[in-house]
Amino acid sequence: MKIVVAGSSGLIGSRLVERLSHLGHKVIRLRHGELMNSSTESATWNPSASMIDLSQVGQVDAIVNLAGEPIGTSRWTTSKRQRIVESRENGSRILVEAMGKMETPPKCFLNGSAIGYYGDTGDSVVDEDRESGEGFLAEVCIRNEAAAEKATALGVRVVHLRTGIVLAKNGGVLKKQLPLFAIGLGGRLGSGKQHLSWVHIDDEVSGIVFALETEITGPVNLTSPNPVTNSEFTKTLANIMVRPSFLSVPRIALDAVMGAEITQEMLLVSQKVAPKKLVLNGFRFQYPNLEGALRSIISG
Repeated sequence: MKIVVAGSSGLIGSRLVERLSHLGHKVIRLRHGELMNSSTESATWNPSASMIDLSQVGQVDAIVNLAGEPIGTSRWTTSKRQRIVESRENGSRILVEAMGKMETPPKCFLNGSAIGYYGDTGDSVVDEDRESGEGFLAEVCIRNEAAAEKATALGVRVVHLRTGIVLAKNGGVLKKQLPLFAIGLGGRLGSGKQHLSWVHIDDEVSGIVFALETEITGPVNLTSPNPVTNSEFTKTLANIMVRPSFLSVPRIALDAVMGAEITQEMLLVSQKVAPKKLVLNGFRFQYPNLEGALRSIISG
């Protein structure tokens, strides 16, 4: 297949491009202002300016959009919130508009979303049938998915990739946690009772490839079938690294460092998400359990 990937330089996107290329697919990396490819094809992409040009790319089989303003890197100021929303909603919208201008639209559009769509689910297990929750991140996902869904009117199969907490050594939460746990400063956040829906980076990429190569459609939860609590996560990681984990970071400290909104919607939110569609469609997780996932990452 000939596949356009937006957000190809990120944690997930870079690994996806590597996997797709290894599988023999022709990958076109869409970046801001240019199209990186070994051929002479070129295009421009600037979601904030609602600008894109895929006219010289030719016919493509699929578009994967993983682009968007980073969410948890800094406080959610008014301008930061605007960038988070617009980078996703505008990106999805202009990609759909570009598809509409193609002589033959791609067969499928895989658009990055997140389990933030569900909001705080407490101790309840939720799957793709669950309605949207409340909060800023839920709003971001709703608007993003609504923009992407319009591609269905073009006859394009649309998949909303609702990703959980991605575990990888060179990015995401583990990149920040591993140095702290290595010196014995790892600890649970708040009460530690909140549920974490995580996924190994290899299963994340495999899940995206699975969605590309099958006829799966609509929202797809990219999470392990075995979520854990924050306390369980902390204890497992500390045991693997043979370090103590008796510390606890109180909410007041999290609020002071990251802001109350990020604390509420990202650090202390409880989300117990099931990958129902992947399982029902025959996807097999390489790392279904946390201990095996963490050991493979730390030893890798």
